[in-house]
Amino acid sequence: MRFSKLIGKTLKEIPAEADTISHQLMVRAGMIRQLCAGVYSYLPLALRSLKKIENIIRDEMDKAGGQEIGLPVLQPRELWDKSGRAEAFGKNLFELSDRKERRLVLGPTHEEVITDLVGYFVKSYRDLPVLPYQIQTKFRDEPRPRGGLIRVREFTMKDLYSFDIDEKGLDESYRKMRRAYQNIYRRTGLPVIMIQADSGAIGGKDSSEFMAVTECGEDVIIYCDKCGYAANSEKANSIKAEGVNQDPMVTREVATPGQKTIEEVARYLGIPKVQTIKAVFYIADGEIIFVTLRGDIEVNEIKLKNLLKAKELRLALPDEVKQAELVAGSASAIGLKGIRIVADESITMGTNFVAGANKPDYHLNNVNYPRDFKVDLIGDIALAQAGEGCPECGSALKSARGIEVGHIFKLGILLSEKLGAYYTDAEGISRPIVMGCYGIGIGRLLASVIEASHDEKGIIWPVSIAPYHVYLCPLFMEDDKVAKTAEDLYCALTGAGVEVLYDDRPDSPGVKFNDADLLGIPLRITVSPRTLEKGSVELKWRHEKKPEIVALADITEAVCNRLSAAENGA
Repeated sequence: MRFSKLIGKTLKEIPAEADTISHQLMVRAGMIRQLCAGVYSYLPLALRSLKKIENIIRDEMDKAGGQEIGLPVLQPRELWDKSGRAEAFGKNLFELSDRKERRLVLGPTHEEVITDLVGYFVKSYRDLPVLPYQIQTKFRDEPRPRGGLIRVREFTMKDLYSFDIDEKGLDESYRKMRRAYQNIYRRTGLPVIMIQADSGAIGGKDSSEFMAVTECGEDVIIYCDKCGYAANSEKANSIKAEGVNQDPMVTREVATPGQKTIEEVARYLGIPKVQTIKAVFYIADGEIIFVTLRGDIEVNEIKLKNLLKAKELRLALPDEVKQAELVAGSASAIGLKGIRIVADESITMGTNFVAGANKPDYHLNNVNYPRDFKVDLIGDIALAQAGEGCPECGSALKSARGIEVGHIFKLGILLSEKLGAYYTDAEGISRPIVMGCYGIGIGRLLASVIEASHDEKGIIWPVSIAPYHVYLCPLFMEDDKVAKTAEDLYCALTGAGVEVLYDDRPDSPGVKFNDADLLGIPLRITVSPRTLEKGSVELKWRHEKKPEIVALADITEAVCNRLSAAENGA
């Protein structure tokens, strides 16, 4: 490809709207352009890399026994009503009606459609297992698209679905996909860690995420570097710090004028936060919920939502709190009636707590559970935090931010029962097919590679997914010898099967070198009058500082050898 003909222009300035490194670099490199919030056009450089990622994924899916199919984007809303997942996806589900007023959705995922399809064709245990997959466009009405391709509303995704006769078969399919995913990330040059995760709106019993660690990540990973325990903060457990344990004392009221937050109350009374109990108010499916937990702990809203079995959960608004006659800043579960109370198990880990007195500017000292108040539900609804104990080995947990680049789920019979996907076993008994699902966002994977592999000058592509292998950079194109040598070299390299981006522009060396670094093509060949005087050219890896001088007669072979070694991990 000749640079002068390439669609897309490089930019010197960082785009004001770009809030992550990958977003900034992809816009500056002329790879993507936003059409509207969370919707992007892919220009040639981006699309070439995306196609290479897709081909790596196809190869690994096929090796694992997958069969590629194509499923429709338009899906009947009735399928989603039948599965019960329309409410779980909520406003993220794009909906529309056709001219006959039939309700449709734009597929955010394809469990319903594939279950309906496989249920039609699979009748006997002899038909199983099967591993159909597709690489296709998905739509989700994200409330806050961000980070360029990291969180969008229209995206390309690889989704594979496993169908087995029993849990043992599902475990084997799950292991196959886990190995395939690890191979995909290795081949695309992206370091990842696999962590325990919450299944969310997809459903099912077990799931694991593959996370790329980066400061711009919107997920928090809680991990132990002693035993290897790792989980998304939505799922992570921890050993909570012990509270103050004393003989229960008599409850008494104390004045706390103007002190509303846990930090303020603890500081005013001269006690640690671990000796306080706080209140947080939520609305779950339209009902106000009073949540109480120890003051040093934060609410994990995913755990709370799961404990309540709620479809929608959000913090209560000030007017809703006031209408429920709750005293923000001085509330507690003591004497509370007519409101469902949910507690974290931390209220059992300590004694003689300070809690709200349910009237402004006052708190109660020496509050104890269950002596002084009752709750309707109690469980682990705490957000695990760095410094707390690892649930596996007890060592101090650590945290890091990450981007989810893959998610695998054990669905079990959750959807096959609801959608009628059954098979007949060897004894003639009809049984629901056991399912799993496995997804990778292609654009997010591309962005994550850039987040993991860049420097202050631009992108540093792994050879396997670089849009081109070689950046051919002739300097001083007005020199006939330079122009002819570059043209001959371009023909020789492309003839040898090397993917070349030929910078045939009449621009200055500074412009060309800056663009070469920005675009991050793995190998740069510089042709200049100085090197040609010695019958040679410069060859430089993007990630190395110094070039090497290679004889012009040997350059094609040298490039092919280096690319082959890089692709084979040498």
